[in-house]
Amino acid sequence: MRLKVITPVEMFTVDDVAKISAESNKGFFCLLPRHVDFVSSLVPGILSYTAGNGGEVYIAVDEGVLIKKQGDVTVSVKAAIKGKEPGSLNKIVGEQIESIDEREKKSRQILAKMEADFARRFLEIK
Repeated sequence: MRLKVITPVEMFTVDDVAKISAESNKGFFCLLPRHVDFVSSLVPGILSYTAGNGGEVYIAVDEGVLIKKQGDVTVSVKAAIKGKEPGSLNKIVGEQIESIDEREKKSRQILAKMEADFARRFLEIK
């Protein structure tokens, strides 16, 4: 099978994948080369695959979609981080989540100020 992982900013392409494991909202599943064509939504988690050389590779993925059609598997997700072991991905993902949380907090503060300013100006009109 050939695996492509696509995000809005980059594309990972891997040839000769022997097995793919991922998680949907219904639970974990595994795809092998002779698996029937398949479509599934993905939840944030770890997608793993066994490369043609037998090495296991892990990719932390955000929510997205996995499509298997004949020998091609395409995964389209919001974000993906490639790693050699799940432990290292946990650390990287944790740091990115903290960064996103900080940006979201700032955005919420700005939005709250804008809403308060709008309400104050609206009351001044009356």
